[in-house]
Amino acid sequence: MRVCAAPPFAEDAPRQDDARWHAHDLLQIRRGASIAHSSDEPDWVRGALARAPWVVVRRTRAAAGFVAVGVRGSARSQRFGTWLDTEDIESSSAPEDLRDIEPLRERRALPAFIALAALRETASPLRDYAWGPTGSAGFELAAGIPTLTASSDLDVLIRLPQRVSRAAIDSLAQTLARAASRAGTRIDAQLETPSGGVALAELAVHKPRVLARASSGAQLVTDPWRTP
Repeated sequence: MRVCAAPPFAEDAPRQDDARWHAHDLLQIRRGASIAHSSDEPDWVRGALARAPWVVVRRTRAAAGFVAVGVRGSARSQRFGTWLDTEDIESSSAPEDLRDIEPLRERRALPAFIALAALRETASPLRDYAWGPTGSAGFELAAGIPTLTASSDLDVLIRLPQRVSRAAIDSLAQTLARAASRAGTRIDAQLETPSGGVALAELAVHKPRVLARASSGAQLVTDPWRTP
């Protein structure tokens, strides 16, 4: 997030992970919800929430009764980190909840949606995992408003709570690369592991250490499946 509001709770308040929501979940919020304000809040934020009252869960801990979220604007540069009172959440959608939602007919020819359809409809190692779209594709499918562009990548989240083999990682990477090539776009996959979010691309090249992003912060790890 390029700009973030100050927390609406004391800096020294105990923070926690709320098991009801996870990073990349999309939350539909009540109209007029008490999103935390900031003197640095961009002008576009209120208009974006009026058009689509949806926010994405950030990978940051919050005090009880709050969740860290991000607001999306219409431009790629328009991202704002803030905090939401959990009482203002009307519904939530995890990436895997969005996987089988069809985009509007006139939007299906966008490369990212073509890639998503290919991953969903063809036999692939993905069938063994919980997975779904995030980023612009996920937001459009949840909110029902045009968000993707012809140049948008497809972002996906794949949940891997249990250790998988190096061969399985290679198979996933090859499957996504083929789908991306056929659709004429790029697929950016993040694996959700016990250590946090890890880029599939980093594991696929067998780096000795990979960056794991967790709510407690990011760190380099040698084994994403070793309980932190």
